[in-house]
Amino acid sequence: MPMKKKTVFIVLLVLTMFLAACGRKEIPASDNSPQTTDSIQDLSEDESSLVEEGADIMAEYDFSIFTNVELIGTDLSEMSDNQLSVLYQQARYCQAMTEADTDTLREIVSEDAVFTHMNGRQQTREEYFADIENGSLRYFTIGIDSPVVEVDGDMASVTYTSVLNANAYGAMGTYRMGGTHWFEKQEGSWISINNPKR
Repeated sequence: MPMKKKTVFIVLLVLTMFLAACGRKEIPASDNSPQTTDSIQDLSEDESSLVEEGADIMAEYDFSIFTNVELIGTDLSEMSDNQLSVLYQQARYCQAMTEADTDTLREIVSEDAVFTHMNGRQQTREEYFADIENGSLRYFTIGIDSPVVEVDGDMASVTYTSVLNANAYGAMGTYRMGGTHWFEKQEGSWISINNPKR
């Protein structure tokens, strides 16, 4: 989206959200009798289309449903639809980790995934998920700090600092760990994969 259209889109989106929150406003006419107006009807056809498109995108990627995941240091309005779809899948992955929802994790993570812990220990997907299921690894909240999302066709990456509030094998604390998660689009869904550059 060109910068000018993007700016208009953001302004209109904010205006639409404000009007929706405030409802209709009474504006006095010249004879001081009240008249009801709806400012949104003054938008041009192109501007209205941009508002609707923006509302659809924001509804599709509602990050507020991820109650144990916090996005830190990012402006979602600066991201493309593709970038949002990848970040949304990353947030979905993190939320599933905090809920020990290995069924959802199996949908998101490729079967041949290898997990590497901070101490360098590696596990297969099923070994890692078994530790989540039996409580050896317990994630309470996960922060996604300053994510940089890159999309190139069917490949994507999210580079960020994880802020993990967790009990990892009996060691409870908050852990900060930088890294990159890789995704590949398979049958229309972003799937977490091993680093394809290795």
